[in-house]
Amino acid sequence: MNEMVTIPREEYDRLQAAAEDLADLQSFDRAKAALAAGEEELVPAEFVNRLLNGENALRVYRDLRGLTQAALAAKAGVNRVTVTEIETGRKQGSVTTLRALANALDVALDDLAE
Repeated sequence: MNEMVTIPREEYDRLQAAAEDLADLQSFDRAKAALAAGEEELVPAEFVNRLLNGENALRVYRDLRGLTQAALAAKAGVNRVTVTEIETGRKQGSVTTLRALANALDVALDDLAE
């Protein structure tokens, strides 16, 4: 079955644009569903801008969650001094430590790793 159809270029462009619009709408619907299901979250622009400006991700996410260094350390099972050293850049933190902190903050490990 090797049938061909010829349509004017304008009609092809219109159909192409409609297909792209449909894909965008489907992506939007998936994003809204993920937000409603609690699978994704919106991060306020203030915190996004801090990350984009190079501020330490651990500090930004800790502030986003409303935790003190001591509270985060206790929740993650790490020393408060370790949290301070990672936030100030004196230490990078081991993968194990960063994973514990990421879990305590409910973010992906990649969000904290530089």
